[in-house]
Amino acid sequence: VQLVESGGGSVQVGGSLRLSCEGSERGLTTGWFRQAPGKEREFVAAIKSGGGSTYYADPVKERFVISRNNAKGTVYLQMNSLKAEDTAIYYCAAGSLITSTLREQSRYNYWGQGTLVTVSS
Repeated sequence: VQLVESGGGSVQVGGSLRLSCEGSERGLTTGWFRQAPGKEREFVAAIKSGGGSTYYADPVKERFVISRNNAKGTVYLQMNSLKAEDTAIYYCAAGSLITSTLREQSRYNYWGQGTLVTVSS
C-alpha cells in the first residue's frame, strides 16, 4: 500500500482546502494526522473501510469532513473555516484497526509523506 497526499497549500484564515489521499485500499481504515511546528503529531480524523463511520478530533469537529471514494481508492479531508492553528503537515495513514484504536498513530501500518497546509491571517 502506497499512500500519496495532495491538496495542501496556503490559505487565509476562514478559507477552505481539500486534501486527498490516494492509494487507500477498500478494506482499510484511513486516518488523517497532523504535525504543527514544534508539536507532536496528532489525530485529526478517520474513516472506516466501509465509509459509513467517521471520527474527528474535537478541534476540527464541525469544520472538517472526511470521506472516501472506494472506487478511486481515495480518501478526502475537506477543511473549512480554517484557523491559523490548523497550520501543519498533514499525513494520511491506513491500517486494519478497530474503533477503539483508530486515534492511535502507532496502530497504522501505512503512511504517506505528508502535505503542508499553511493558514495565515
